[in-house]
Amino acid sequence: MRALLAAVLLLGAAACGANAGTTGGAWKPRGDVRMIVPFAAGGGSDLAGRAVAAALEKAQPGLTVTVENRDGGSGAVGYSGLLGKKGNGNYLIATENAILSLPLSGQVSFTRKDFTPVAKLAEDGGIVVVKPDSPFKSCTDVVNAAKGGRVSVGMSGAYGVDNVIFTMIEQKTGAKFQRVPFESGGELVPAVLGGQIQAALLNPGEVIGQLRSGDLKGLCVTTEKRYTYPEFSALATAKEQGIDVSYVQFRGILAAGGLDERERAYWESAARGVTRTPSSRSGSRTTTCSRPSCTATTSARTSNSSTPRSRRC
Repeated sequence: MRALLAAVLLLGAAACGANAGTTGGAWKPRGDVRMIVPFAAGGGSDLAGRAVAAALEKAQPGLTVTVENRDGGSGAVGYSGLLGKKGNGNYLIATENAILSLPLSGQVSFTRKDFTPVAKLAEDGGIVVVKPDSPFKSCTDVVNAAKGGRVSVGMSGAYGVDNVIFTMIEQKTGAKFQRVPFESGGELVPAVLGGQIQAALLNPGEVIGQLRSGDLKGLCVTTEKRYTYPEFSALATAKEQGIDVSYVQFRGILAAGGLDERERAYWESAARGVTRTPSSRSGSRTTTCSRPSCTATTSARTSNSSTPRSRRC
């Protein structure tokens, strides 16, 4: 776990320092840009990737970004696809914690260093959800049941952030979950509704509709503090329920490896443009690179703060 957290910090540092001393920016993509989403359609990574692609198009007039889902291997298929585009500035990937957890799992040969870091754009916490008629009323109920019996939990990918969070809960509480991996959060929702699994860990954007309609019931969130969104504000944190765990997933952009300074500068400038779009200002935490230093801009709604703030990296 310490290795994963250290890798998150190193990824952010690489993104901030990668462009020092560059004065380029004249390069522009030729033709359409491909944004790879390494998970299936309908999940949190897909929703985030499509939102970022649309924001890039708004920030860069004339730019066309086509989203391509390359799911499989808990994200490995998508990242491997970008790995094969080394030196091609027309390829991006909607990145998240899998770029760190996959190499640590020993299941892939690539690491974050094989790609070009562009920006960290947001953070997602997890929400544990169940069917409305589930006997579980809290995450504490789920943990207690898993200490002495079988509790099946769904995960997006076998080695992703969901697995990390469930492992942290197991280590803190002594519970043992029966894990059932799926290729995306979009597959987890019907699995819970259909009774294939007893509980699932999902991102807010993946379940907001079902929570509003009452088709799913939220038990707790994995963030340090409660969400301020009306749909989630009543949900206690895992820590409030006596489970000493908090963890969030970052969302961002990676480009293909081997880009020159002009290509790298273009995409970092485009990412800064994304942070200035209205949708970004209303709901994301953003870290982009600027010369000679990196500034992190944190929006109010994601950080549960009342005022946006900036800090030096």
